[in-house]
Amino acid sequence: MKHNTDKIDEVTLALLYLVAHNREEGYGARAWKGFDWDAMDRLHEKGFIADPKGKAKSVVMTEQGFQKAKELFELFFGEEE
Repeated sequence: MKHNTDKIDEVTLALLYLVAHNREEGYGARAWKGFDWDAMDRLHEKGFIADPKGKAKSVVMTEQGFQKAKELFELFFGEEE
């Protein structure tokens, strides 16, 4: 079965919002990086996160990445009011 990597990336980014911490307004946040490495590399290529390679257990989310992650988290996991 062929996979839609853009959808995988969107859901991965949304889940990064769920595990985000150390938020600094205008600078992004850090998020635990226990997700698929291919998806993380693609998110880095798209400018949403810093290079995920390294020994740190978290990755830096750019401000753009944090805002997009929040938007996608609300889209996929938010409840209707």
